[in-house]
Amino acid sequence: MSERTMSDGKKIRIGYALRPRTSECLIKQSLLDHANNQGIQLVPIHATQPLIQQGPFDAIIHKLYDEEWNRMLTTFSAENPDVVIVDSPSAVEKLHNRVSMLEAVGRMNNRANTTTPVTIPEQVVVHDSILLSDLSVFQALKFPVIAKPLLANASSNSHQMSLVFNNNGLKELEAPVILQQFVNHGGVIFKVYVAGKHVKCVLRNSLPDISQEKLNNSTGNVMPFSQISNLCPNLSGEVEMPAKGLVEQVGQGLRQALNLNLFNFDLIRDSAHKDRYFVIDINYFPGYEKLPSYEALLTDFFKDLITNIHHAPFKGSSEPALFADAAEPAVLCQP
Repeated sequence: MSERTMSDGKKIRIGYALRPRTSECLIKQSLLDHANNQGIQLVPIHATQPLIQQGPFDAIIHKLYDEEWNRMLTTFSAENPDVVIVDSPSAVEKLHNRVSMLEAVGRMNNRANTTTPVTIPEQVVVHDSILLSDLSVFQALKFPVIAKPLLANASSNSHQMSLVFNNNGLKELEAPVILQQFVNHGGVIFKVYVAGKHVKCVLRNSLPDISQEKLNNSTGNVMPFSQISNLCPNLSGEVEMPAKGLVEQVGQGLRQALNLNLFNFDLIRDSAHKDRYFVIDINYFPGYEKLPSYEALLTDFFKDLITNIHHAPFKGSSEPALFADAAEPAVLCQP
């Protein structure tokens, strides 16, 4: 396949392999039209058909996790080395485990030069349900804690999280599970979306702060997030957004540490220490359609793919195509 540019009069073809629900939400006519106006054609890929018989493509984006798709993608990339693959399945796989997911924050901090602390809450992995009887066994934690499934692989129970108030609540959990320290964060969360060098930060409701008095007077032992959502306060008044420089630094730092281009992460600010931030979750290929003007964000990312096509694409290894750019990353923070 010969290399094409956006100035030679030919449409750039971006193949997308997505689950039907994801495709329906993301690939709207507004995105198709915006991309087409920029010389980019978005082409559906049928995962049930041989990939080698489809195309031609200049780049492929995907969010499919089965082994057959991974094998098909590896074979296709080997035979079409000039096609950019976003992102490497082996890199994406690290986000399916909530331990390896957040290890990227530590790798980012080891390379970063920042005066604003960005870390993860204290957490422990419990592999044996017998240990789920007394939080004092885990000396770094205190109630309340958040209980999360170890796997974050889009299965039916991977998002079944709970807020645990006492030892009796621990006994209602099943291992393997991650216990993560709950951090009071003012009832708001900053969702940061990354698409290559482009970063967009938006404000969302989150869990309300829990004082020691509220904890002592709690009538329950454990509360699923599905019930907690009813307690989330409505956003009112002005909320101080994170500094643009901080959002840029964390977004691009995680991009390099994860070796991924399409993801978002949840960022919270400690209510007791306003200069302390925590990354609490990272998701691959999130719902960009929830963002205002997402069409421009993704189209600009697609243009970057082709502009930087001389960079080595994924060839069945753990290294995806990361696209360096001399210009400053575009960062938008908005409520």
